[in-house]
Amino acid sequence: MHPAFSVIFLTTLIGVGQGLFLALVTGQSYAAVQILPMQDSVTFFAWGSLIALIFLGLGLFASFFHLGHPERAWRAASQWRTSWLSREVIVLPALMGIIFFYGLMHYFGADPVLFVSPKGTSISLTLVIGLIGTLAAFALFVATGMIYACIKFLQEWATPLTVINFILLGGASGFVLATAFANYTAPELVPFFGGWAIIITLTGLVFRAASLIRNARIKHRSSLQTAIGVRHNQIVQKAQGQMGGSFNTREFFHGAAPALFNAAKWTFLVLVFPVPLVLLWGGLAGSDSAILLAAFGTQYVGLIAERWFFFAQSNHPQNLYYQTIG
Repeated sequence: MHPAFSVIFLTTLIGVGQGLFLALVTGQSYAAVQILPMQDSVTFFAWGSLIALIFLGLGLFASFFHLGHPERAWRAASQWRTSWLSREVIVLPALMGIIFFYGLMHYFGADPVLFVSPKGTSISLTLVIGLIGTLAAFALFVATGMIYACIKFLQEWATPLTVINFILLGGASGFVLATAFANYTAPELVPFFGGWAIIITLTGLVFRAASLIRNARIKHRSSLQTAIGVRHNQIVQKAQGQMGGSFNTREFFHGAAPALFNAAKWTFLVLVFPVPLVLLWGGLAGSDSAILLAAFGTQYVGLIAERWFFFAQSNHPQNLYYQTIG
């Protein structure tokens, strides 16, 4: 498939925003059960929510560049009963609204305690809102991943690993950013977020490697025979079927040389996983903000390459006809 950079930036940017928000709610949840110290509402939670909203907003803005008629974008939500894209279009602004109120209530200190257990567990209103936002964030991950995983004839995408990798890679980038953010606003939480960032990144490596191994072993159901509807054992394609390009040849094939395709794979494998892990280790050891920010920046660049490869690797059956010349 042809990788559209608008969708690449959409999926990676909102993944960071979702992951960062999940990190904030995780920190508040641990504080509620007195495992971590409670942080300042304005400095940590309100500003953290704003950063998460900025990433989600940038992702939403990027998505408009993929629309032929942006003024009709509202129609994308009309098929929510059957379309994962429509569900994504609904859940994304809903999540942004939840994060907005979560951050706003922290900013103004409007956080009444709803319940206190005998063991001291404190359930506040913002924590309840945060947990609702957590469900929305995971729903958005699922909706975004299922847009691709539900397309059965694109066998590289049609696997639960697609959704799992969207969740893990978005979560990893969000927790790495949370580690860098905490180093400025809540230094005592840096080991906590850094530890989770390492765990999620390593888990992401396992599942992304599993998807690469699976896709390398795929036996495609489509063939040149099924592409043209001729059942013959020996078919040799002599021409593409037209002299110039078309929508099919532009949108359903990446057009990159094999060397570039290979380079993209190794680039994301290095930049998304080992390099950020090393930088996180160094940043945690020295509480170095620059190194922690470099870990996030490096991983995000790698995620752009990963998402480009994700789209380019998917082999549309029509390419058997349009992209193969004997």
